[in-house]
Amino acid sequence: MRYDPIKNVFAGIINKFPSLRILFYKTLNLMFLRSWYVRRELIKLRKKLGSNEINIYDAGSGYAQYTYFMSKHLKPCSIYSVDIKEDWIKDSENFFNSKAIKNVSFGIEDLTKINHENTFDLIVCVDVMEHIEDDVKVFNNYYNALKQNGYLLINTPSVFGGSDVHDQDEESFIGEHARDGYSKEELESKLHPIGFTTYQSIYTYGFWGDKAWRLGIKYPMMLLNFSKIFFIVLPFYYLLTLPFTFLMMYIDYSTNNKVGSGINFIAHKK
Repeated sequence: MRYDPIKNVFAGIINKFPSLRILFYKTLNLMFLRSWYVRRELIKLRKKLGSNEINIYDAGSGYAQYTYFMSKHLKPCSIYSVDIKEDWIKDSENFFNSKAIKNVSFGIEDLTKINHENTFDLIVCVDVMEHIEDDVKVFNNYYNALKQNGYLLINTPSVFGGSDVHDQDEESFIGEHARDGYSKEELESKLHPIGFTTYQSIYTYGFWGDKAWRLGIKYPMMLLNFSKIFFIVLPFYYLLTLPFTFLMMYIDYSTNNKVGSGINFIAHKK
């Protein structure tokens, strides 16, 4: 299955109706368990970095929902939000300008080719690295872009069921992925030789989180890939399933998962 056609539908809607974008951001934050984890760790990192203004690089910002969150909750900060998709970046830039959000700028960048040097205090990379074949090149670019004592937050599928792959013979549920996911050990094997150290590693989407993802995201996406007519059915589907989905998400969020189909990894440049 491919996510991009469905994501492009939502991108088209919020482009035509910009007033819906903030509601859309709130829906993403509510429905995606990864957002619960990412936002929690961002708040912790902001406190860790002190009270001075910080420079943030949102690497592969997509709809720019994390850019929006950080612009409001990680102040004082200056955010450079980039993606390789020009139309998505232009739509986000127009929206942020319309809301007079002054601490954010946007750019179209290929993460394998960036050459920032000692610029950022924090790099945020959410569900991006699984799409990039030459990940070591990007990790090197991140290291160069960070200031001393900077942090890199990576959120990505893990090898423990990430991309809905549970053994070697299974095909990734997400057609756009270059890899099924990472383990803590693989990330460390690629980041430590560059100069990073591990600040924190958390497995997300454990037993209950995985079930919540299937019920709240996978099955609806499968229906929409089959036919867009299921957009009409979705409200009734969620009316029945959301209470169970949120309960399972909360259990996962409150649990120290030994393994999970996602991983939230924070690296430190000392």
